[in-house]
Amino acid sequence: MAVTLVALAYPSMLGVTKVTTAQDRVIANTQWGPLTEQDRDFVVKVRAAGLWEYPVGQIGLQKGTTQGVKTASQHLVDGHAALDTTCRKIAPMLNITLPNIASPQQEGFVKQLQGDSGKKFDSDFANILRMTHGSIFNTVAKIRSTTKNTLVRALADQANNTVLDHIEVMEKTGLVDFDQTLFQQTTPPKLPDSDLTPPPPPAGQPQVVLTPPPGATSTPVDINGIAGGGGGAGASPGVSPAPTAG
Repeated sequence: MAVTLVALAYPSMLGVTKVTTAQDRVIANTQWGPLTEQDRDFVVKVRAAGLWEYPVGQIGLQKGTTQGVKTASQHLVDGHAALDTTCRKIAPMLNITLPNIASPQQEGFVKQLQGDSGKKFDSDFANILRMTHGSIFNTVAKIRSTTKNTLVRALADQANNTVLDHIEVMEKTGLVDFDQTLFQQTTPPKLPDSDLTPPPPPAGQPQVVLTPPPGATSTPVDINGIAGGGGGAGASPGVSPAPTAG
């Protein structure tokens, strides 16, 4: 398998021109703690990850030829639907604009898997997803250990559990080529920012929602509990109107 794309996007702020490369620069002081550039990047990354991994999970449920691949696909759909719910709840509270489609790089993963079939699909699926989750795992840990924002910390906790689960189910397929996957994970190609950044949604476009599957086992963060019963304007979990994905 030849995977020429790398892991999850590291997007710049949607609709905002960066004036510094210091990711720990505080861009807002909120009632839930200071929000840094890397905090805001992280929320966007989690949203963008779901926008391509959720449909890939749906593809895997249809095209996977082994039970291991189908089980991993179920975990993708279930886990990213719950993460998406958390992202959509905290984004308006922190004044973060979320994308409605993934980055060009991530869309490339989807197109590659859409074109695969049979055993090649199974192998590409397991190795691409193991590589992407391995790449983001360290980012999740960094955010969890450094953020001073309560809402971002809660998302990082949820993302940590979800990413580790997805790493494990990919490995359980028995299809992961660890030498190749770890090499690609640690030596990513240099890509332009335009390939790594999910575009901002057009003005007025309804927000895409990743619908939890029947019998979902993953649960979103209890934001109302963390925020003290509401957290001020914009804390409502409702989103309307919202077309669903899948």
